[in-house]
Order: sequence, then structure tokens, then C-alpha cells
Amino acid sequence: MNYRHAYHAGNFADVLKHTVLTLLIEYLKRKEKPFRVIDTHAGIGLYDLSSDEAQRTGEWLGGIGALRDAKLNEQEASIVSHLFGAVESVNTEDELKFYPGSPVVTRHLLRKQDRLTAIELHPEDVETLRGQFEGDFQTRVIELDGWLALGAHLPPKEKRGIVLVDPPFEKEGEFDRLLSGLHKAHKRWPGGIYALWYPIKNLKEVAAFRKGLMESGIPDILDVTLEVSPVLPDTKLSATGMIVVNPPYVLQEQLKLILPAFARILGEAGKGRYSILKLAEERRTAS
Repeated sequence: MNYRHAYHAGNFADVLKHTVLTLLIEYLKRKEKPFRVIDTHAGIGLYDLSSDEAQRTGEWLGGIGALRDAKLNEQEASIVSHLFGAVESVNTEDELKFYPGSPVVTRHLLRKQDRLTAIELHPEDVETLRGQFEGDFQTRVIELDGWLALGAHLPPKEKRGIVLVDPPFEKEGEFDRLLSGLHKAHKRWPGGIYALWYPIKNLKEVAAFRKGLMESGIPDILDVTLEVSPVLPDTKLSATGMIVVNPPYVLQEQLKLILPAFARILGEAGKGRYSILKLAEERRTAS
């Protein structure tokens, strides 16, 4: 599949991905110590929902557009408030014209002591990304293959933080690269929080990916999925997942509160589905 993000910005997959990301960032902010977010496939940072690409698919209407217009209870609204805040920060009027990519969402939530490393390989995209963060000393934009960053840039000097791996799935073998990249990264920095996005299109590939994670020996792995319509061959993306390694203890409970709302609001005819599965348990230390 080719997942050029300008066509899909703000869709249901972004809503899940960026909600998880904001919850991870907010958890790290509970302590005063600084942290770093490393975004390995950062993209251009900000997406114009009035562009030809976004208008051609209209996927954002069924994602952030639908969520923004929905009635949420107090708990649900609290969980997505950080994402909504990032969205509002790039839109000057009530109209939803822009959607922030993961580096812009991240930067909106950072405190003065925290840092962002945004990595992008595409030369035009990286220049656009640099323009987004020009003069921002808390953000470093690097032109690099994001898979290489999982070795060269870990661990960060802060020794606290999140590695977001959000590949475009434009090439064959991305699931294998996710597995091998996580292996390499986890060996270098076993204490980091890793958030890995993946599309659910080929069910056999997804099953093999999950099996590889379960057999990896890496402890404490959470698998979160959202399906807005049945997964069928040769149709548009209708289900997505996030792998979180070393998830905060509060994350599962937060997701149990918000995922039913996502399924109801974003699901076709209100009949979306979700799952929260523990693929590997936390490693117990001898007392």
C-alpha cells in the first residue's frame, strides 16, 4: 500500500495515533525531569485540509472532523483535550482548515525543558518541516532515514522519552523493518517508551507481526486497534493499530474510556470495533 500522508491527514488512524501520543506525553509531564520525543518519520508537520490531496479523499471528515463535532462526555472530552488543543493551535477560526502532524502535536505539548527530534528522509518534506520549526531551539529537524535513527539517536541524553515510529508503508517489508528496528532500539534503550503505528490491511502480515512481537523477548507490549469498517482485500484502509512498549500504567484505563467513543463516532454506521491486548507482560524483578 502507498500511504502518502497528505491524502490521509486527520483520518481515523491519525485520531488514534495522536491520541495515544498525547497521552504518553502528558504522562511524562507528571515529573519535572526533561524528556525527548524522537519522531522517526516526521513528515511535513502540518497538513492543509483544503488541499487537492485532502479534498480528494475527504478522510479527515470521518476522522478529526467527526470527532470534533461529536458529543463527548466529560471523561472522553478530557482524554482528547490535548489533541484538540493541538488542532486548535493551528486553526485561527472555527473552521477546520489545518491538521497538525505528529511533530506539531508533540511540540504543542512540550514544556520548556523538553525536546523534540524530528527526522524525515524526503528532501522536500524535510525542508518544509524545517520551515515549521525555524528558530525553535527545542526542536531539531534532521534529514535521515528514520530506521537509522533507531540506532544512532538512542538513548537520548535525557534518558526519558518516547520514540514514535510512523512509517509510510510505501515499500514491501515495513513490518519486518518495524520488528528489527524495535529490536535494535530496545537493546540500546530498554527503558524508553516506543509507539509504533501500523495499518491493518493484510491480516496475515499483521498476524505475523504480532507473533514476532510476542516472540521477541521484549517485555511490556500493548497492542491497540481501531476498526471503522470490516477489513476487506483491495479496499481503502479501514483499521489501524498502535504498539506501545513500556506503556504508562494509566494508558489502558484511558483507552478503555475513549476507544468505545471512537468506535461509535468514527465507525461506519456507529459500529466500529476496537481491541486492547497485552502481547507481552511486564518483566518482574526479583524482590
